[in-house]
Amino acid sequence: MPLVDIADVTKNYGGLRPLRIKQLRIDSAERVALVGLDRPAAEMFVNLVTGQSLPDTGRIAVFDQNTNAITESAEWLQLVDRFGIVSQRAVLLEPLSTLQNLAMPFTLSIEPIPDDVRLQAEALGREIGLEADAFDAPVSSLDDVSKLRLRVGRALALRPAMLLLEHASAGLSPGDAASVGRQIASVATARGVAIAALTVDESFAKVVAQRVLHWEPASGRLAERRGWFGGRLG
Repeated sequence: MPLVDIADVTKNYGGLRPLRIKQLRIDSAERVALVGLDRPAAEMFVNLVTGQSLPDTGRIAVFDQNTNAITESAEWLQLVDRFGIVSQRAVLLEPLSTLQNLAMPFTLSIEPIPDDVRLQAEALGREIGLEADAFDAPVSSLDDVSKLRLRVGRALALRPAMLLLEHASAGLSPGDAASVGRQIASVATARGVAIAALTVDESFAKVVAQRVLHWEPASGRLAERRGWFGGRLG
């Protein structure tokens, strides 16, 4: 069963042309990068896949369920919980510590963090490559790489089936983007989590994904490119 199955989708969203996706299938634990979607298009893609927006034409099925068939809010929230979204649109509470931000998916009682939750947050921080000396530092003191790692950690906290990376490497140097991309790929592989990475950074795409697909805006076709990890292409 594919986690995401898209066919002949169009969506008007205020861009120069509608967002078009001709065909896309992402299987369980598969890591796929879509290169070429700008920020507004990437945001709309995330909204469509999570069922927040519905396509004007075509079909989107996620976890074997058509998004246009979801009518109850509780059902939609269950669907959204199966995704971990990594986006600069996700607000970090900068006066709070890194661990407090990592603890928030588990509890809102973070003054102080309960001991059992602190252990979960610390394990999550180590898993995504945060340094221990950053744990109790305010988020406002973190560099861009550490803030990205924090966002990835929060997205992984509730054990989603798929990560949606929305221009995750924006603003990073090529070296930093490659380093964190490899870390994300490693964590996703270890957890068996699928990835859909929406980016204009082909170098980041090649390290984070098994399949690298270039998006053609006019047609919505996704052209195959070979990634660096030897995965199947399509």
